[in-house]
Amino acid sequence: MAETQLQVELLAHTPDALSLIYAAFRQCYHAGFVADMWPRLLNGEIPREKQADFLEQVMASGHVSPIEHVSFTFAAQGVSRALTHQLVRHRIASYSQQSQRYVDGSDFNYIIPPSIDGNPEARMLFLDCIQAIGAAYRDIKGLLEKAGSTKAKEDARFLLPQAAETRIVLSMNCRSLLNFFEHRCCMRAQWEIRKLAQAMLRKCREVLPEVFTFAGARCERLGHCPEGERFTCGRYPLPVNAG
Repeated sequence: MAETQLQVELLAHTPDALSLIYAAFRQCYHAGFVADMWPRLLNGEIPREKQADFLEQVMASGHVSPIEHVSFTFAAQGVSRALTHQLVRHRIASYSQQSQRYVDGSDFNYIIPPSIDGNPEARMLFLDCIQAIGAAYRDIKGLLEKAGSTKAKEDARFLLPQAAETRIVLSMNCRSLLNFFEHRCCMRAQWEIRKLAQAMLRKCREVLPEVFTFAGARCERLGHCPEGERFTCGRYPLPVNAG
């Protein structure tokens, strides 16, 4: 049992992502068959800069559905169950999460919130509780196994805390990712999922800057805070007509 840290890896993404989005956009406005254009996109006859300029103009108009044809798949570890309970609320996505039914939690790792980590007394209480939970899990699992149960891990997991580490693979298309970043890069988002979102956004920008350079919290795109006076963090001004 040990404290663990976030690690995010980009496993895969749709190949030729910019060209695929460009082709999908062009089919909406092009009289011909975009498949005839595809070889020219792949061999560079249509420059990347031209594709990017077209994307920027069309997306600025609010037409963004063609970016759904491109998806990214990430693997994350060093995240808590508290984080994944929030993450799976983003429903236009696919998730494959480490199961506490089948994976032995006897020596589970854990995540400590910064506010607790920075308070020596709170940290001591937190770690004492984590150790006690781990001991109780092992004892109960052992008792159930001794009694012949085939569900020992499945039932002992009821003791495991939200701080317990989990590992997860997640896939989202570009439109879902933009929505995810708008909500979870916000300063009002819970600190751990914001950290995950920021790590994912950095990797998306490396692959597809034409879509993700200006992605992030809504305030960064809008230039003002849309949360209203009650919820604003103060990073950006409220709209002039806010009241």
